[in-house]
Amino acid sequence: MMTIIDYGLGNIKALVNVYNRLNIDIQVATSSTQVISATKIILPGVGSFDFAMNQLNKSGMRDALEKRVLVDHIPVVGICVGMQMLAEDSEEGVEKGLGWIKGSVRKFDESLIPFKTRLPHMGWNTIKPRSGVKLFDRIEQDSRFYFLHSYYFENQDPGELICTTEYGITYASAVNRANVYGIQFHPEKSHFNGVRLLHDFANL
Repeated sequence: MMTIIDYGLGNIKALVNVYNRLNIDIQVATSSTQVISATKIILPGVGSFDFAMNQLNKSGMRDALEKRVLVDHIPVVGICVGMQMLAEDSEEGVEKGLGWIKGSVRKFDESLIPFKTRLPHMGWNTIKPRSGVKLFDRIEQDSRFYFLHSYYFENQDPGELICTTEYGITYASAVNRANVYGIQFHPEKSHFNGVRLLHDFANL
């Protein structure tokens, strides 16, 4: 069962609406029992890193989530702050991340951003997915997706970088390690391209 982790953050209703339109069964998990029944997992997130990690830790679902992802190796995708939570730590706070993909979350250097409005990085931008990544099989180079963030994931292993975006610097807009994926943009707000990507995640 495709499962969205509801720990109090994220555009959950929008994600559910996408999968309902695609006629793909979806559940919203608020308990460990629901997480254990998941066959694919979406970890959404908005807001600050520390608040998101504290909310997840308080939800009572973290142990079940880590079992399904790290032991049972089912596919999981973190979205926006959900992607940043996959890291080991963040400059935005003091809490430890999940550490499923090695790296840290950094704040954009505003002095490098050549636009009047610098942060947050908000609105439409293009992505450059790496070839051969199944999640992006039907997504063309320079496809446009919707972003809203001031921090980015600086991953350690170049082989785990599967998509980049330009915003003052070239940064990781998607990462992947084994069954763990992270995407910085919001597919649920990205119209046709976002629906296609969410559909393809369901079919990994």
